[in-house]
Amino acid sequence: MFSYLHRGRAFYAGVLRLALPLIAQNLITTSLGLIDTLMVGTLGEAPLAAVAQANIPVFVMQLVVFGLQSGSSVLISQFWGKGDTDSINRVMGIGCYVAGAVSTLFALTMFFFPQELMGLLTDNDELIPLAAGYARIVGFSYILNSITGVYVGAHRSMENPKLGLIIFAVSMCANTLLNWVFIFGNLGAPALGVVGAAVATLASRVLEFTVMVLYALFNRRFTLRFPLLLRPGSALVGKFIRYSSPVVCNETLWGLGTSMYKVIMGHMAGSTEILAARALAGNIEDICSVAIFAVAATSSIVIGREIGQGRDSATVYDVGKAMDTLALACGLVLGTFLTVSAWTWLPTAVYPIFSLSPQASSIASMMLSFTGVFLALRSFNSANIVGVLRGGGDVRAAAVIDITPLWLVAIPLSALFGLVLRWGIFWVYVGIVSEQVVKFFLGMWRLRSGAWINDVTRSAPSRES
Repeated sequence: MFSYLHRGRAFYAGVLRLALPLIAQNLITTSLGLIDTLMVGTLGEAPLAAVAQANIPVFVMQLVVFGLQSGSSVLISQFWGKGDTDSINRVMGIGCYVAGAVSTLFALTMFFFPQELMGLLTDNDELIPLAAGYARIVGFSYILNSITGVYVGAHRSMENPKLGLIIFAVSMCANTLLNWVFIFGNLGAPALGVVGAAVATLASRVLEFTVMVLYALFNRRFTLRFPLLLRPGSALVGKFIRYSSPVVCNETLWGLGTSMYKVIMGHMAGSTEILAARALAGNIEDICSVAIFAVAATSSIVIGREIGQGRDSATVYDVGKAMDTLALACGLVLGTFLTVSAWTWLPTAVYPIFSLSPQASSIASMMLSFTGVFLALRSFNSANIVGVLRGGGDVRAAAVIDITPLWLVAIPLSALFGLVLRWGIFWVYVGIVSEQVVKFFLGMWRLRSGAWINDVTRSAPSRES
């Protein structure tokens, strides 16, 4: 029954070699968010809730960049399997153009219209000015971060995940130090509070970008060819649009949809406590999910490489099932740990650090319980959609499976329970987790069809004049 798991020691060693640096990278990134939450949380529930709302546009922008990374990975991992580095340069160039344009648009909107933007996300008059002050500054940091993300994502697709680990480790250390300086006014700096967190983020992104540029200039494993980066050529642009644009749209719509949950919470009674609980629970959830996202990203790389190297469809199909099964097992273990922790040591050892009220603490435990119980299902869905289906070039079907349950099932149910019927945050989470149930059955149907296996590099020229 599970014969597809018998892939040999070399296969699983290769998966670990790719996944472990990604786990460490994701852990660093999410730990950075947790440290930010910890430091801002010491200022009170209102600043914590305000930063959570201000980061909604940033979260959407990050998902656009993640979409560019994932969409580019569909092409780059298969080009890497074929040894076509010219085409990889062209794909990276397109990704940088798009990421730079989108992040600049977001940054300018957050700078010139912060009050109006935050007013759309919450009707809490206490939170809007705090969130607006943070948003005006932090938006510019992600112009640099988006370019870095495209470059790091390309190297990840070329089986070099350690680069992201190094770059983001430097960024995390810098951000933590600068948070301590600017939030609390240490080393002679003014105590800027929430605005100081934004200043620290911007400065750390500048350092992050500088490290990336230096690595790119001196790296010999993969050489940047600037004529190809700056002029990718119409053939690769067309292929990028075909295989990457559905992923970018997918991640953008997913990010907007997921952000709607916070918008719903921001318009509920007791929104300050709910959003403060969500800010903490979300960071804990992210830390418990680092392995899941690493397995999903590794699945995309492995599937793309297998197809690029010319493996037959039966082999690729079995590899896909093996990666999905690994993700399911990983989610089951982590979900059990998270559910137990939500009602044992987290309320006594972690929640007090963030100065949560008893009501906010209870809400946070409830949120984490829902997350833990459904983490195995979410893990399978992530690996199957983001990893297997996308890695196989089946980007349109993956987008439909990822977005339809969110917008047509989960968001309407959450809004109905939270804003119309006013049943409270428990029922909002019932609506939220319904997404994973519907997505599982749709994803299983597509996986079993085998129609997701496609060689997306076929007929792609390696050079253009």
